[in-house]
Amino acid sequence: MGKRESMRLLLMFLFIVVFFSARSQSETDIQLAQHYYVSGELDKALPYYEKIYNSTPNKANFSRYFECLTATKDNKTAEKVLKKQINQNKNDFDYKVMLAEFYENTNDVIKSEKAYKEILENIPDNPSQIIAIYQALVAKQKFDIAKAALDKGKKLASYYPFNFQYADLYAQTGKKKEMIEEYLNYLEAQPGTIESIEAALSARLDLSSGESAEYLLLKEQVLGKSQKNNSSAIFSELLIWLFTQSKNFDGAYTQVVGLDKRFKGDGSRVFQLGEICVENKNYAVARKCFNYVLGLGEDKENFVSAYKGLLNTSFLQITTNRNFTKSEIDSTLLDYEGALRKLGKSRITLPIILEYTYIQSFYANQADQAKTELSQAMSYSGLTDVQRAQIKMQLADIHVLSGDIWEASILYMQIDNDFKFESIGQEAKYKNARVFYYDGEFDYAQAQLNVLKESTSKLIANDAMQLSVMITDNYGLDSNFQAMSWYANAELLIEQHNYFEAFRLFDSIQVNFPYHALADEILFRKGKAMEMQGEWEKAIGYFEDLIKFHGQDILADDALFRLGDIQENILNDKEKALEFYRRLAIDYKGSLFSSEARKRVRILRGDKNVTDDEL
Repeated sequence: MGKRESMRLLLMFLFIVVFFSARSQSETDIQLAQHYYVSGELDKALPYYEKIYNSTPNKANFSRYFECLTATKDNKTAEKVLKKQINQNKNDFDYKVMLAEFYENTNDVIKSEKAYKEILENIPDNPSQIIAIYQALVAKQKFDIAKAALDKGKKLASYYPFNFQYADLYAQTGKKKEMIEEYLNYLEAQPGTIESIEAALSARLDLSSGESAEYLLLKEQVLGKSQKNNSSAIFSELLIWLFTQSKNFDGAYTQVVGLDKRFKGDGSRVFQLGEICVENKNYAVARKCFNYVLGLGEDKENFVSAYKGLLNTSFLQITTNRNFTKSEIDSTLLDYEGALRKLGKSRITLPIILEYTYIQSFYANQADQAKTELSQAMSYSGLTDVQRAQIKMQLADIHVLSGDIWEASILYMQIDNDFKFESIGQEAKYKNARVFYYDGEFDYAQAQLNVLKESTSKLIANDAMQLSVMITDNYGLDSNFQAMSWYANAELLIEQHNYFEAFRLFDSIQVNFPYHALADEILFRKGKAMEMQGEWEKAIGYFEDLIKFHGQDILADDALFRLGDIQENILNDKEKALEFYRRLAIDYKGSLFSSEARKRVRILRGDKNVTDDEL
């Protein structure tokens, strides 16, 4: 190796040593600086941040260094390095605002006023820089100066809309009326931004109540815009959105129908409102929406969807509220039959057929007719594998209702085998486990439930867990077998809508085994049975007894959740619902329902951006 080559390698080695030594020292300085800064010892952090800043004069390092200087009263150095930073970053207006604020904090009023004046005098005609100046001033809560900057920027760059910045400024200074005006003016000029405007209004106004001052203020301004001659449809759409925020669906319906007629629409907006009403369980207005679309004629694009929506509304009213008469059931079935005659029976109308046969079986005592209908549906051409499974599932459910539990089991097993790793297969496995449970085959049922505890479907996993725990807690001893067998048989009777015989078995357990652990299960199942019959007050009575006498048992949280849900969605008593949900979330923190209860508490109170721990 030559002398020159040796020298080159030596220099390279020295360079590497120096580089890593310097890097190591730099990392040490950063660690020490952060340590002293976090612990509040800014005087000790200062020399390290000075070295770091001199080495890497970026914004973050400067900010910490400057803070240490002002904290240690080294105002002369602070002013010097800040001016240096301004000269090196002429387009970063944060530094210029920082200088003005520095003079203000050091009681140098003249220099402070001069610094702010220079900022305003040197406003550029570039919108992005104007917005940067505005944001820097607002960050320091210099709202008057920020407005002056916007006003001048608006003159210099008149082609650019600064509505969002003005709206932001008015929002931060409590001028809600002016804020709304800015958003609406921008929407008028840029109709395509309606979703952004809706999001901004929703974030900054309380629109949950139709009586709140902010809601009424926005409504007044939107109405004024929508009623002007030659106004665009955008304000009518915003008004519809506003009505839905406060759940004023009647008002929304009036507006959306008026808008559809005014612009000779195809009913799409009205149909969408109908879907929103269904989601919010306002079935009366949903019916009006779907009927309006149907009235536009069969040639309209949404005709079939509206027909399905109308029938589904009837289905949900029956199966959710369970408040109906025999004549209403008969009328609903006639509606389904009329729809199927008009639309035909095929894979396209299978959802209608599944709803129709469900009502036939579980509400109209026409299980045999439903089985025939479903058997015919299996021969429809073009059915997907999932659709065939849906038909089989409904047939199996009806077999359980009719007492043919082993016929049901065969169908459940077929679905389970065909869709082992999908939710419909896991649902079938769970229902099949229940068949064995009904028949007293508790060990086999338990084995199936143990598999389902790991289900990807949270609902199925929870149901499997609850039934598994119930079997484990109440089955095993000889003295428990009879009670457990009666209880499982009673559950089957409830599934078959034979409530009288089911309650007779429940009462037999309570008489023959007065101290049995099934006591809370019996109260809960009686409550659920009353729900199935639409006997809401009786259901409430059973759930309240469960909490009163078995408040420490495993089903107490379930009962509280049912009470909250009934009050919220059936009896429409939001205050009582709030009370039950809050009690569940606070007293039963480990409950599977705890997270959902917290969510409902926040929704019912109209909270925004509230953490899970805030109740």
